[in-house]
Amino acid sequence: HFLPPYSPELNPDELVNADLKHSLPKGHRARNQAEPGETRRFFRRRQRQPHVVRGYFHGPHVRYALNENPLSF
Repeated sequence: HFLPPYSPELNPDELVNADLKHSLPKGHRARNQAEPGETRRFFRRRQRQPHVVRGYFHGPHVRYALNENPLSF
């Protein structure tokens, strides 16, 4: 699928990023790359919650990604 140069609202990854940001404690920052604790815990929780992950693709602007036949527009 073609996405305009800057279109975060069309990118399902941005919904994941927003979910991550909202789940972290306010002002949280990893001290270094070897310490991604909270972020890692978030993604491990999401691995056990496929219904939440599927929900990222049901937003009105990202439903295109659910298209089972990527060649049909």
